[in-house]
Amino acid sequence: MPATTTQLVHLAHDRNPGMALDLDWVAGVQANTSAIERRAAMLGGRRSVKKDHQAAWLLKAVSLIDLTTLSGDDTPGRVQRLCAKARQPVRAETLHALGMDGLTVGAVCVYHDMVETAVRALEGTAIPVAAVSTGFPAGLSPWHLRVQEIRESVAAGAAEIDIVISRRHVLTQNWQALYDEMREMRAACGDAHVKAILATGELGTLRNVARASLICMMAGADFIKTSTGKEGVNATLPVSLTMIRAIRDYQSRTGIKVGYKPAGGISKAKDALLYLALMKDELGHPWLQPDLFRFGASSLLGDIERQLDHHLTGHYSAANRHAMG
Repeated sequence: MPATTTQLVHLAHDRNPGMALDLDWVAGVQANTSAIERRAAMLGGRRSVKKDHQAAWLLKAVSLIDLTTLSGDDTPGRVQRLCAKARQPVRAETLHALGMDGLTVGAVCVYHDMVETAVRALEGTAIPVAAVSTGFPAGLSPWHLRVQEIRESVAAGAAEIDIVISRRHVLTQNWQALYDEMREMRAACGDAHVKAILATGELGTLRNVARASLICMMAGADFIKTSTGKEGVNATLPVSLTMIRAIRDYQSRTGIKVGYKPAGGISKAKDALLYLALMKDELGHPWLQPDLFRFGASSLLGDIERQLDHHLTGHYSAANRHAMG
């Protein structure tokens, strides 16, 4: 298949070039689990938006979704329908009633085999295609194949690559191996942005999550991401708080902004609002834009549409009015 022109991602900040591995910094990273869990549990009670403000936040959430299909039975037709939904994620009449137009999602995320299909379906838009790579979701295929998969997805037109780290490096505290792996994958991405998936549900402790987050940023990750969506435990608020505080620490020390992507299990509009509030509280307004924050989700969009309909009509619409394709 011929290579396709990559839709580059527009950034309002410099990419993360990475830095030399600083093991003293890594060793000093701790995570107070009880305090993190307590802070996360308080979030829902302290942050509540209603009516027009809630509708505005939900429209913001739509613009941050990586609309995703990662199924073994994906077909070109399914991906084309998903891309049509990415172009028009909310019904035109709903947007008109809310005084908004031109809304799209943040990206479309697919397996490598569907990258060219998605790129063609999104021609004429600024919506990037993200490809999951490196032996997703387990990340256990031979190393040279993992790196080659990145290169082939970039050549096919993927503007973003969601890679999976080797969890064993974290569990055995082999930080040099994790750094070297991430650094080589970052190099293979070239101009495509790399999102490092930590698979946090398999890392054991929040301290491991914090240290793995820091290592991946040192190695040049443009985003750090919670999960593949295939683990038993995916995105949670305590894990998110741990990761975004690592982002804040990295930005404070280096001046470089790194993005964050919670993925897996975020299916309700109310959950999206909690994550948006957390990002605003911990990192501020710059992290409420698609170049620094994404939701890895698909069913989330349908629930947001239903909530917007309820805002306008006082009634919840049937789920089949908001199909993904």
